[in-house]
Amino acid sequence: MKKLINEPSTVVRDMLEGVVALSPATVLLADENVVIRSDLPEASQRKVAVLSGGGSGHEPAHAGYVGRGMLTVAVAGDVFTSPSADAVLAGIRAASGPAGALVIVKNYTGDRLNFGLAAELARADGIPVEIVVVADDVALKDTVPADRRRGIAGTVLVHKLAGAAAEQGLPLADVARVARSAADRLSSMGIALGSCTLPAVGKPGFGLGDEEIEVGLGIHGEQGVRRMPIASAEQLTSLVIETIEADGKVKSGDRVLLLVNGLGSTPPMELSIVARSAVAILERMGVTVERAWAGTFLSALDMPGFSLSLLPVSDQDLTLIDSFTDAIAWPRGGAVNKRRVLSSTAGGEDMVSSGKTTDAGTRLRKAIETIARALIAAEPQLTELDSLTGDGDLGTSMKRGAEAVLALPKESFSDVASGLMATANAMRKAIGGSSGPFYATALMRASRHLAGLDEPTAAQYSEAFLAAVQAISDLGGAKPGDRTMIDALNPAAQAFAGALAAGAPTATAWQNAIGAGIAGADATSSMRPRLGRASYLGDRAIGHPDGGAVAVTVWLRAISAFLSAFIFVH
Repeated sequence: MKKLINEPSTVVRDMLEGVVALSPATVLLADENVVIRSDLPEASQRKVAVLSGGGSGHEPAHAGYVGRGMLTVAVAGDVFTSPSADAVLAGIRAASGPAGALVIVKNYTGDRLNFGLAAELARADGIPVEIVVVADDVALKDTVPADRRRGIAGTVLVHKLAGAAAEQGLPLADVARVARSAADRLSSMGIALGSCTLPAVGKPGFGLGDEEIEVGLGIHGEQGVRRMPIASAEQLTSLVIETIEADGKVKSGDRVLLLVNGLGSTPPMELSIVARSAVAILERMGVTVERAWAGTFLSALDMPGFSLSLLPVSDQDLTLIDSFTDAIAWPRGGAVNKRRVLSSTAGGEDMVSSGKTTDAGTRLRKAIETIARALIAAEPQLTELDSLTGDGDLGTSMKRGAEAVLALPKESFSDVASGLMATANAMRKAIGGSSGPFYATALMRASRHLAGLDEPTAAQYSEAFLAAVQAISDLGGAKPGDRTMIDALNPAAQAFAGALAAGAPTATAWQNAIGAGIAGADATSSMRPRLGRASYLGDRAIGHPDGGAVAVTVWLRAISAFLSAFIFVH
């Protein structure tokens, strides 16, 4: 187990001290794991206090939501363990005045018992207290009665609405009504791609196969209501929304809040993909998404996965949800973009076809198609190499570029120059990172060299090859010996030109180019990288050839099928 902690026994206190250190709106009780707003007035002047909490491990909940316009108090227990009644009571006493306190509890036995007991003790002290229980997990709709369902991520929306109502100065009964109404309308459901690891345990709570996921789980590392094979983000999002719809609280014509919640280790990229699907599915259902957020709001430690929460809303709810809070974890905003795609304007990038196709253009197209297929086949090898010394995207980048080239219409290859320019533009559009600009620049330079030639000679191809290599060097600054694709390209281009100049047949000259390129790529294994991401590794990159250089050898070999009799005129 690798965790950035000090001691398992101090993780909660250490975490809370870090939260408070970065949030001037909060303060931490000295003798309890209770975070409280730091700007509270004298007790007699206080508005209704809004309290929540539970076991730790759900960060940024609950301490991240303490602030004006949201929670007044967050009470933290040990990891996935309810706080004690004494800790909850300490929070109520520290933050409440005559207006009383609203306690928002997620529907777990430990939380209900300890928060409920603390509320009774506070009432005995003369503090008015109301309790609202959140039970939003629709995954349990066929398993337990509605009032026995778990409280999960949608609870955060209840925090916001209740906190805003309290900040308006509403009396306790009205603040409780706002929270209770929201809890009654709320629906949530989660899906996990794996388990989580408790600091004190040191191993995952359950195991999953490489292609398995858990559907309908809570927030404490437990298994779901069923296990199923992994599916696409679109399919999983549809599954969750269909389950919520079947539960009956969300229907066509509703206006809703949407919370796309990460369970702890789901990257923003994946949450955005889920959000995209969720918004589109809801719109197709006739549901208007008034506000939506994607991020980690209530986690289960380091669990990979997501949950969706939907809350039908009125104009009054929107006013409360939009009201100000200085709680550091509330994401603000939430407006949904209704105009999400701007039509692009086509540019005149490709050379205009003359209407006829030269034999050389046709041969070039067949050669480039063969190169593209070779690069697609080499994806695993290139990915593995780039993972060792780079960021691991070379194989997929080259495959994406190759697929774009294969999709070009035959008309793009009316002659050699047009075909090279069309290939350059396809690579540029399909590949990000460095490979796209390098190959696009090289192909464009070669295209200009061969413009106007219906049947270029081998010598003219060689000159275009040398010009293309120089274009890559000019763009990126790489020179031979820097451990880049230049270390394969430069010797290959030089060997081809030299052999032709010496009178060698084109086939022989190209075999010399292949051999020189392979030798150059192999030599990168012993080079210390000077450019690119591999340069950050220093000597750690030594022992593995450069992925970009190896990619060059893939297409050098592929061209050998189209030697002098097929491409070149000597």
